[in-house]
Amino acid sequence: MKGRIIGREGRNIRTFEKASGVDLIIDDTPEAVVLSCFDPVRREIARLSLEKLISDGRIHPGRIEEVISKTTKEMDETLIKIGEKAVLETNIHNISPNLIKVLGRLHYRTSYGQNVLQHSIEAAWICGILATEIGLDQETARRAGLLHDIGKAVDHEFDGTHAIIGANLARKNGEGKLIVNAIEAHHEEVEATSVYAALVQASDAISGARPGARREMLETYMQRLAKLEEIANSVEGVNKSYAIQAGRELRIIVEPSMIEENQTPLLASEIAANIEKQVQYPGQIKVTVIRETRQIAMAK
Repeated sequence: MKGRIIGREGRNIRTFEKASGVDLIIDDTPEAVVLSCFDPVRREIARLSLEKLISDGRIHPGRIEEVISKTTKEMDETLIKIGEKAVLETNIHNISPNLIKVLGRLHYRTSYGQNVLQHSIEAAWICGILATEIGLDQETARRAGLLHDIGKAVDHEFDGTHAIIGANLARKNGEGKLIVNAIEAHHEEVEATSVYAALVQASDAISGARPGARREMLETYMQRLAKLEEIANSVEGVNKSYAIQAGRELRIIVEPSMIEENQTPLLASEIAANIEKQVQYPGQIKVTVIRETRQIAMAK
């Protein structure tokens, strides 16, 4: 079967990779092939197409292109159905059809082993509950919670963090300033302008931190946080460092007597480069260097 997937002089595998945009890796592992791609939806289309080709048995370039094309159209419909189900489940109205389809893409995206769409639905309900407790609008809170990670569906296509990408996507598709700010502020990359942004931060942390939500072992997680702080503390002039936001940000407090104001950008870049070389991590890590001087005088 592996020989038939490869085809004469590799023509089948070349056609499959070109049509699907996915790398097909065939090695000595018995009864298994590997599909590799940054886009989880493309990877799923390739998986479904390959299953159809294997069960059908007719594997040749023309048939490969036909099956992938048909599966891609079916996937578009599936994404809309998944997105509509999520919106219905969280009882949210008047969301753009484009955002509904992007929400469907989150079903195939994971973060630390946690399904991102499921995480977004959980965050939406937690947001709604918290909003009720403090007398805010439930639907607005649920809407912000559901859309807060929408940037993760397309973060392989654009530069920047998923929060900023998601905020831009929401803005382009008619979401209000309140929702857009809640999305872009949920990792403190921009300043929060409403309580809803704080609710999204809290619900995001609660859903991600609940027992069993994420597959990453506590030991490896703690080792990574300790390593980040160790890298920062090894640099001369650093007073203290703190890994925060589940290891997504490293805040470094420097000695003002040893580090000049104009040296802080260089220090942040140096530490970021050291992290890239020495630590394995998903996504991005923000390095913030803080230099503070205080003058105290006593009036007697």
